[in-house]
Amino acid sequence: MEDSKCWGRGDNIYCDPRYKDDYEDEYSEMNNECWHDECCDDGCCYDDCCCVGPRGPRGPSGPAGPTGPTGATGPAGETGPAGATGPAGPTGPAGPAGPAGETGPAGATGPTGPTGATGPAGETGPAGATGPAGPTGPAGPAGETGPAGATGPAGATGPAGATGPAGPAGETGPTGATGPAGETGLVGATGPTGPAGPAGETGPAGETGPAGATGPAGATGPAGATGPAGATGATGATGPAGETGPAGAMGPAGATGATGATGPAGATGPAGPAGETGLVGATGPTGPAGVLNFADFFALMPPDNASTVAPGTDVSFPQDGPTSGSVIARTGPSSFNLSAIGTYQVLFQVSVSEAGQLILTLNGADLDYTVVGRATGTSQIVGMALVDTTVINSVLTVRNPAGNSTALTITPLAGGTRPVSAHLVITQIA
Repeated sequence: MEDSKCWGRGDNIYCDPRYKDDYEDEYSEMNNECWHDECCDDGCCYDDCCCVGPRGPRGPSGPAGPTGPTGATGPAGETGPAGATGPAGPTGPAGPAGPAGETGPAGATGPTGPTGATGPAGETGPAGATGPAGPTGPAGPAGETGPAGATGPAGATGPAGATGPAGPAGETGPTGATGPAGETGLVGATGPTGPAGPAGETGPAGETGPAGATGPAGATGPAGATGPAGATGATGATGPAGETGPAGAMGPAGATGATGATGPAGATGPAGPAGETGLVGATGPTGPAGVLNFADFFALMPPDNASTVAPGTDVSFPQDGPTSGSVIARTGPSSFNLSAIGTYQVLFQVSVSEAGQLILTLNGADLDYTVVGRATGTSQIVGMALVDTTVINSVLTVRNPAGNSTALTITPLAGGTRPVSAHLVITQIA
């Protein structure tokens, strides 16, 4: 294959790297495929030759696969750095003193600290024997000069010291202005010279010239007698503290004192970032419906229900109370229309004088599960039930059931002097 674009031997034949064009690998083992059409043309391939063309553009991403099961919880992360130490709590009461440790070697003497305030003088103890004088310590910094004490009486004048050499003459100051001339006296006969006349007024002094350099001081004369001590000057400013000497060896620790009260909690740190929004939960069951419609019908005795209510006859509620509209409406003094299909809560109360029963009817049929009654006494008969309607415009009544032997007297003025009420309250709830 000297002039071929393929090279190799036997079943392992490769495309010549010079013909790889834009492929990622320089060559590929020719196990039934080639890199380039020209390789195919020269017979590099055996059996089914599949020559790969240039790479096409990347296809769109496939849909995301279902979420895999949650992995096991990873090991706990390393403990973060400790938070800043809170302020120290108040010192607890001192624990009992531990046994005294052995005295450690004396540390090097630190420099003298500043003098503390002078405490009150204690009583003078007996004078101890005078110890040997210690070495003189280094002089402390000079304090500020106190105010001058009162001048003591002048000491005896010492002998004059030798006169020091004269200092150089200072510059001559400017001449002062000439004073005004005195008045000229009359010329008398020349007699003997009289006394000198008074000197004329001295003219103003000229400006003082600059002082000449101070000459060397003369020898110090003998000291005069010491005057009385002046008042003590103010204490000078405290000198800077000397460097702290090295600490002595630490003695054994005393018993631990009681724990101090916990310091106040530190300020709350800033809120962390909001977590990701959780999945939407399943929709909860539908809550119960509110009141859809209502109506109150009533009677007042007297004058309503003046006649007894015979068995098989309905009680009258001829007067209208509050109502939500026309869905629940009367069709007569004792019959009431429920125009919408639904569920209605029915409540009634009637004062009767005899033992008896009352029942609800719907479209003329007794609703047996709604019967209420009483055996003795003269009190109210009260009933409450839920009634379902399956057709529009169903008619509801409150009836003395057929088959009973007693006609019911709807008691007037029950319990007092005012007309007493009977009520039928109908509420649509579904």
